[in-house]
Amino acid sequence: MDLSKQSARVKAILGTPRTEWPVIASEPATIGGIYKDYVLILAAIPAVFGFLKYSVIGINLPFLGTYRAGVGAGVSGMVMSYVLGLASVYVLSMIVDALAPTFGGQKNGVQAFKAVVYASTASWIAGIGQVLPWVSVLILLAGGIYSIYLLYLGLPQTMKCPPEKAAGYTAVIFVIAIVLSWLISFAVGGVIGVGSMRGSGLPGVSDSGDAGGFDEDSPMGKLESMARQAEEAGKKLEAAQKSGDVQAQRDAAGEMMSAVAGGGAQVESLAPDRIKPFVPESLAGLKRTEISAERNNAMGMQVSEARGTYSDDAGRLLRLEIIDMGGMKGMLAFAGWAAGEQERETDRGYEKTYTQDGRLVHEEWDSEQKSGEYSTVLGERFSVKLSGEASSITELKTAVASLDLTGLEALRNEGVKQD
Repeated sequence: MDLSKQSARVKAILGTPRTEWPVIASEPATIGGIYKDYVLILAAIPAVFGFLKYSVIGINLPFLGTYRAGVGAGVSGMVMSYVLGLASVYVLSMIVDALAPTFGGQKNGVQAFKAVVYASTASWIAGIGQVLPWVSVLILLAGGIYSIYLLYLGLPQTMKCPPEKAAGYTAVIFVIAIVLSWLISFAVGGVIGVGSMRGSGLPGVSDSGDAGGFDEDSPMGKLESMARQAEEAGKKLEAAQKSGDVQAQRDAAGEMMSAVAGGGAQVESLAPDRIKPFVPESLAGLKRTEISAERNNAMGMQVSEARGTYSDDAGRLLRLEIIDMGGMKGMLAFAGWAAGEQERETDRGYEKTYTQDGRLVHEEWDSEQKSGEYSTVLGERFSVKLSGEASSITELKTAVASLDLTGLEALRNEGVKQD
C-alpha cells in the first residue's frame, strides 16, 4: 500500500472532485484491490475515534456528569463498527449497481463500488471530529453532506447515468445509506451501552511498493507495515475466493482483520494468570477487597482484563482496571498517534487527554466530589485506569505510578506472532 498515493487521492477527491471522478472511473481496479488500497485504513477512522470518544474521553451529560463506556465494551463496539462499516460499503454498492438501469445508467459492480467508496471519503475523514466537544456534530454533518455531493458528481462518471437523473439517483441511495447507518449505530450502541449516530451520510482506500518509505518506528511507518500485511492477507483472500474453499476464505478474512487491528501481527492477549499479578494487594494505603481477571475472544481477536477494588472502613473506594488490548493493539497505536490533546474545564473540575513520554494519558477531576480518574496506555497495548475518591488527582497519579508499569510494558511483545 502506497500511503502517499492514498493521501493524494483523498486530497484530490475532496478538493477537486469534478476532475478526479473521470480519473477514478477510467482507471482499472478490483473490489478487493480497492478494499486493500483505500477502504481498510480510512474506514477505521470513525471506529477508532468513536472508541476514543466513548471509552477514553467520555460523554458529558448535563447535570449528570461524564459517562464513559467500559474499555472492553468500547473495544467490542469499535470492532463491530469497523466490520459493519466494511460490509455496508459493499452492500450499498450492490444497491447502487442494481438501481443503475432505473436511472438510465449501466450496471457495473466495480464502478458502483468506486462510487460508494470514494464518495464516502468525506464522511470517513469527518469521523475525526467525534473527539471534539460541541462542534463534533457540525463536523460530522458537514462530512455527510459533502459525501452526498461527491456521490452526485460521481454517479454520471462511474454508472454512466444521465446528469439530469443523478439527483434522483443520489436521493434514493442517500435514504438507503441513512437506514444502513442507523442499523450500524444501534448495533454498536447496544454493545457500548450508549446510543450513537457515529456515521453521518454514507457509510463507510493505495498500491504497494518497496521503494523508499517512512522509518519503521514512526507512526506512518507502522501504518505502512500494517498496510503491507493487509495487502498480503488480501491476496490470500482473493486466492481463497477463487478456490471456493469456504474455510480458507474465513481464515483469510480473519487474517486480514488481524493485520489491520493487530498492527500487522496476530496477537494473543495475556492469560488471566499473567495479567492478574499486576493488581497489587494494596494501593494508596487501601487493602484490596476484590479481584478478577478474564480473557475474551471476539472475531478472532483476544482482549484480557484484570480488575481490583480497594476500600477501607471509612467508605473510601478505588477501582483499578488493567486491559490488554491484544488483537486490537494496532488500532490502539493508531488512536494514540492521532488523538492529539483535548482539555475542558468547568466550575467543578476538569478533564483532559494528552500524550506524555509517548503514552496516551487521560485524567479527570471533580473538585466538589473529590473524585476522579487517571488512565494511561502502555506499549501501545495495555490500558491502566484508576478511579475513585482521593485528596487530589495527584494522589491517583502517584498510586498509578506505584504500580509495576515497567514490568507490564515489558510484556508488549508477548503473544505477538509476526508472519
